[in-house]
Amino acid sequence: MKIFLTGGTGFIGHFAAREFLNRGHTLKILARYPNKIPSLAAHQNVEIVRGGLQNLSVMKNVLDGCGACVHIALGWGETPVSMLENDTAATVLLLEMAAKSGCEKFIYTSSTAAFGKMRPENNEGMACLPQDLYGATKAASEAFVLGFSKGYGNNFSNLKMKRNVIRPGYTFGHLAFPDGVTQPDRRFFDIAKAAKEGRPIKLIKNDGTQFIHASQLAKLYNAVLDSDVNEEIFFGLASKWISWKTIAERAIDMCPGTNAVIEEEDRGWGGRPCLFSVEKIEKTFDLKFDGSGFIDDHLRWNMSL
Repeated sequence: MKIFLTGGTGFIGHFAAREFLNRGHTLKILARYPNKIPSLAAHQNVEIVRGGLQNLSVMKNVLDGCGACVHIALGWGETPVSMLENDTAATVLLLEMAAKSGCEKFIYTSSTAAFGKMRPENNEGMACLPQDLYGATKAASEAFVLGFSKGYGNNFSNLKMKRNVIRPGYTFGHLAFPDGVTQPDRRFFDIAKAAKEGRPIKLIKNDGTQFIHASQLAKLYNAVLDSDVNEEIFFGLASKWISWKTIAERAIDMCPGTNAVIEEEDRGWGGRPCLFSVEKIEKTFDLKFDGSGFIDDHLRWNMSL
């Protein structure tokens, strides 16, 4: 299948690109900086198109002939209006162009931030309660993706494009390609460096999450693409919860003789974490992820920087 991929030279995007290429797909990748990952740009089944989410004419032309649109790029802004314009509005316009061009499938990359406030049990069927502007933007975009074909009169009454949403959680990893990129969050790097240099590692007590490696998340993208599911939301997370303290302890163990110690700030967070349910991806796609096996390798890589 020919796939139009936004954000394909970003962190999650270049892992998804590698997965799609390994599965035999061809890619048209929208990128503001086409030479960001030279080895990806040079792949025989990749066409890099210069542009961003605001370049509507570019996207319209590139979508022609594509069977799927996988939207991973983030349109950022510093105000509510600019976030609305750069992310949600851009997503709606891309939806319309993908539908009109004949795309069979559309995958939107949201975030667990769209779900927002954690509750004792958390699954994809529960209401979104976003707690920040980013989460609100993602939740709004999700609503447009899932409700896209309703209320358009005859314009999209025969819409056959399957539209689904993936909500990644904390995704880590590095270099899907030798000249690729790692995640922008620096916590792994800061922990690895502090352990190596013998400095205190400062953490919040009972802080952690269901870490998923980017290569695992990429398998979820491929599973959704290969399926016939429609108008569904999927959490992109591992089943196992891991604390940042555990990660810091592993980093210290890798540095014999280090003077690094863990200093925890107690903010009153309970010791029993609230978890995102990942039963849906297991039942739908037979996917169950555990990110712990990748953590040591990622810490070593960060120590080498």
